[in-house]
Amino acid sequence: MSTPLVSSQDLPADRVSAPAKRRILVIDDEVDIRESLELLMGGEGYQVDLAESGTMGLQKFDAGTYDLVLLDLMMPDRSGMDVLADIRQRDRDTPIFMMTAYGSVEVAVQALKGGANDYFPKPWDNEKLLIEVDRMIDKGRLERENTQLKRALKQRYSFANIVGKSKAIVKLLDDVAQVAPSRATILVTGETGAGKELIAKAIHAYSARADQPFVPVNSGSIPSELLESTLFGHVKGSFTGALANRKGLFEAANRGTIFFDEIGTISQDLQVKLLRVVQDREFMAVGSTESTHVDVRVIAATHADLRKLVEEGRFREDLYYRLNVINLHLPPLRDRKEDIPPLVSHFFNKYCRENEKFLDAAGNSLLGFEPDAMHILMEHNWPGNVRELENVVERAVVLATSTQAPAHVLPEYLQQTAGLRIRHDSTGELPPDASLFEMVADFERRRILETLERTGYSQTDAAEALHIPLSTLNQKIKRLSIEIKRRVPQ
Repeated sequence: MSTPLVSSQDLPADRVSAPAKRRILVIDDEVDIRESLELLMGGEGYQVDLAESGTMGLQKFDAGTYDLVLLDLMMPDRSGMDVLADIRQRDRDTPIFMMTAYGSVEVAVQALKGGANDYFPKPWDNEKLLIEVDRMIDKGRLERENTQLKRALKQRYSFANIVGKSKAIVKLLDDVAQVAPSRATILVTGETGAGKELIAKAIHAYSARADQPFVPVNSGSIPSELLESTLFGHVKGSFTGALANRKGLFEAANRGTIFFDEIGTISQDLQVKLLRVVQDREFMAVGSTESTHVDVRVIAATHADLRKLVEEGRFREDLYYRLNVINLHLPPLRDRKEDIPPLVSHFFNKYCRENEKFLDAAGNSLLGFEPDAMHILMEHNWPGNVRELENVVERAVVLATSTQAPAHVLPEYLQQTAGLRIRHDSTGELPPDASLFEMVADFERRRILETLERTGYSQTDAAEALHIPLSTLNQKIKRLSIEIKRRVPQ
């Protein structure tokens, strides 16, 4: 077989010192062909990776990111058409040029229908091949840059359901925008209720897999004996009750994203099988002896310290490193309280629409919290994070009778924390289980009332007597529900 073997002297002078470019994968079983293409493309400035078989080519393609693939049609282990089909199952965008010494119109048509971008017979024309490689890679690069620019603008300003203006959230969303287009496995960490699944959904929504399934798995809520079958599926008769073949969630997520919530809860045995999928994108259904390949991105989340679980021997170290390629940490709400007002507005809109209450003509919420109620929200520590705040706002929407929701629509534990719990007896005395906050508030209330009575309910005189600004006294009067009587003339 005559195939052009090239040297640097064979290349046009203006190509010898070309600037560094992108990566090309050459898959061909003939040493001379691989070396020839490596020299030709390397002289053009490309980084060239070589694979001597279809199987090795697929392994390298899965492990790296390439701008173009040069694929031989006839190889001993697997045909180029089979490799082409496998690559297209994983990736629909990377350009692939088929190359063969057995050229015919029928073979070319078959390759193009199978997903190849072009077809070159052996021996090839060096200059023509270089021109087409340059053109295809430049075209793909421009398309990707344009897509990424549009996606970045969309991500930066329109992350649906992720609300916040704090520096921590803005940085997190910038990180999401950067990692979403990649294939990397991501670990999202943060406390319960902080919104880790929303981050995972945002990564999926702004990735190339956005049109494919997003499959959530709540690892902690599925019994360990059922989780393996749930994830990998099973074949008929593999265990009692397996009356038919059933696909698992990994197959359901093929070409899309699978999200593991509370990944730290899965058993050691299942960690081994999960490692194989994360590492090789292959698994075996329960009761099966055949491997199934999937193209799926894995995002995991946990509120636990996985590094500590590794040290305690409760989580595999190799799986931890496979999952923790990129770590995105979602800070708790108590550390970003400037996000509370926009979150409150967001949830008011959501639940006013659901309950068809307090909406303007455009369908936006007219409801808001009175200042004292908002003060309580800003002072609270939010151990349940955004989920807890959402529940509080939903309750306020249901109980509110006007567009300004007062403090008494808040849950009792918030009122108690702020010293505002309603007294349940006619004497106005605190209940026996009163908290320290309530005791302090009760002391303030009694002291202010005494001063107001002594000054004939002159708020100006009372503020002066208490040595506090008048505005502070007015706020305390409203917060502590103190009734102001008509001023008695002195």
